[in-house]
Amino acid sequence: MDTNEFNQGTNRRNFLGTIATGAAAISISSIAPTINAFGGETKSIPSVNEDPEEMFKKITGKHRVVFDVTQPHEIYPFAWPRVFLITNEMTGTQAKDSSVVVVLRHTAIGYAMDDSVWTKYNLGEVFKANDPQTGKPALRNPFWKPKAGDFVVPGLGEVMIGINHLQESGVLFCVCEMAITVYSAAIAAGKKLEPAVVKKDFVDSLLPGIQVVPSGVWALGRAQEKQCAYIFAG
Repeated sequence: MDTNEFNQGTNRRNFLGTIATGAAAISISSIAPTINAFGGETKSIPSVNEDPEEMFKKITGKHRVVFDVTQPHEIYPFAWPRVFLITNEMTGTQAKDSSVVVVLRHTAIGYAMDDSVWTKYNLGEVFKANDPQTGKPALRNPFWKPKAGDFVVPGLGEVMIGINHLQESGVLFCVCEMAITVYSAAIAAGKKLEPAVVKKDFVDSLLPGIQVVPSGVWALGRAQEKQCAYIFAG
């Protein structure tokens, strides 16, 4: 067995262990879905009970892509959507004529939440996401209204890849409700808290404009039904 196969097996076992921990603290019924370079606020957050199908009706662009974000992966989940938009503009298609969807699922769900839960539940450590300024587990969401100097790329300088910047360019974001349920329950079990309390904190902290979907894989399926090209982003 090579190193990559070993790591993949270890990751699968770790994930299954997390699910088992969460399942011990929650009932099956509670897992059911509730609901112009590399450089403003968006609309208020939709209700978690809003029909998630509505988001996919907005996919009408000439060029369509969905980025599958399963875990923190440095800047790539947010840099690549920007690169897609910019290089389409370079070849004649304005951002408004492209459709970009980013699906945050598995251990990437923290990026859908504001700083309050990153600090309260130490999500940088839980999800293995480092702060670009310190290189240590983040106590804030690094991609929500990032600080000046957070993301500097050689040859390009500072790049505008915050979720808020991408939303302003028309990028659509959604987050997996199934993962929110499982990981909030697992954190609750570890801290001897009520799962419903931690999940409420997660839901209350969701960023403006991010749509809750039943699961990330559900969203990927819907995006591909809308003829979005698939790109794995971490």
